This record gives sequence, structure tokens and C-alpha cells, in this order.
Amino acid sequence: MSIALGCDHGGYALKQEIIRYLEEKGMDYRDFGCPDTSSCDYPGYAIEAAKAVASGECEKGIVICTTGIGISIAANKVKGIRCALCSDTVSARLTREHNNSNMLALGAGIVGTHLALGIVDIFLHTEFSQEEKHCRRVAQITAWEESQ
Repeated sequence: MSIALGCDHGGYALKQEIIRYLEEKGMDYRDFGCPDTSSCDYPGYAIEAAKAVASGECEKGIVICTTGIGISIAANKVKGIRCALCSDTVSARLTREHNNSNMLALGAGIVGTHLALGIVDIFLHTEFSQEEKHCRRVAQITAWEESQ
């Protein structure tokens, strides 16, 4: 599994912790930036990571800014992306099981490192439930997106 990563300066330190986690687990990743803590704008990094997921180059993505809000909005502008902002492990599990989300957004200023890594672990290792009602709902979202 390859993971697309993107962040702004507010998410840089947490992204580095996530990279350490992925490396410890032997998981592949692509880092779309940002390269350091210098002030920068998140949309470009979110969109590049989201394009890698939408194209199939990466299976899932994780994007991080201070709140997770702006970067999740930017990622969700890419066709085929279902990016969920999660601040707890229950939401991370349910967004995978119910929404088949393919990207996770985190707020580095909202969740601590330990909780964030727990959220990442659950997000990456929870499968979509394939339950009929969830398949139907995801299909409705996809159909609407494709009609635009």
C-alpha cells in the first residue's frame, strides 16, 4: 500500500511523525510536501496528494494542516476523493467502514501525536464494510460527482 502525504507548515512536524510510523511498519509513501516549517499555503500540497490517490498512484492519502479543515476542503476538490477530517479513532474507523474514504485529514493543532498515530493506524487498516446501504450511498456520491 502506498500512502500520499501532504501538509502545510502547521502540519509538518506531525507529518514527520507519520512518516516515521509508516517506515516502522514498512509501508510505502510519497511525500508531496511541504518540505519544512516555513510558512506556505496548503491547497497545492493537498491537491497534489489527492491527485495521486485519485489516479491510483497511491492507495490512500493523509493530509495535515493546523486544523485539518482547509486541507480537507482542498483535497475534496479533486474528483474521486473522499477526504474525511478525523479527530478521534471512532470517526476514522467509521469513515472507512461506511464512506470508503480514501483520504484522511488531520489537524496537528487539534490532536496530539499519540492520538494522531492511532487515527492513522485505524484509518489505514480498516476495510470498507461492503454493506449494501453503504455501497449505495457511496455510489450516489460518485454518480453526482461524475455528473458535474
